[in-house]
Amino acid sequence: MEKTEIIPIVLFLCVTFGITYIVRLLVTARLRIKMLQACGSKELVEAVVQGDAQRDQMSALRWGILTLVEAIGFGIIQLVGWDDVNPGVVAMLLGAFGLGSLLFFVLARRFS
Repeated sequence: MEKTEIIPIVLFLCVTFGITYIVRLLVTARLRIKMLQACGSKELVEAVVQGDAQRDQMSALRWGILTLVEAIGFGIIQLVGWDDVNPGVVAMLLGAFGLGSLLFFVLARRFS
């Protein structure tokens, strides 16, 4: 694959994921509006807002942990001197992702 082929592929993926994310946001907002119109209690509104805030915090925690552990995995690969993609590199990256997911699970249970 040449470098000139990568740019349109990446652009297509970014546009596709962007449109998907926008549609998801619109559907979620519409669902919340309908739910709040059906039952306008103050407690429900507060519960929805608190749930969204906690979900956003947990999402940020998860991706922060996964990114950090993957960066450590890439650093280990660099230190070992692996230049080609081989089973050891793939195992290191998958292991780092799994370790990050387990770490998130432990921390999420402790915070909630």
